Amino acid sequence: MLRPKIPTNPLPTGIVTGTARSDVPAVHHQAPAPAPMAPARPTVQLTPGAVVAVIGGGTAVVLVVGAVLVSMLLTVAVTAASLAISALVIRSLVASQNHR
Repeated sequence: MLRPKIPTNPLPTGIVTGTARSDVPAVHHQAPAPAPMAPARPTVQLTPGAVVAVIGGGTAVVLVVGAVLVSMLLTVAVTAASLAISALVIRSLVASQNHR
């Protein structure tokens, strides 16, 4: 069975009484200051040049990914065609040996 590495504190089961000490001064904690409010405007402001750059970068990524996918498709097609031609040649060689 798994046991926790950090011991857990059991809940008190009975009445817990403490001793009041008068020689310890009371500590008063101040509440932390509230965080400043964020501005209402968006944090990222795109200039027209930045928008054009983002669109151009996205277009370049799409073109590169498309070119890679098309090249993979052509590679599969060429491999399938070469295997089919090799199968036909081997089949015809085996058939011609059987006729002799």
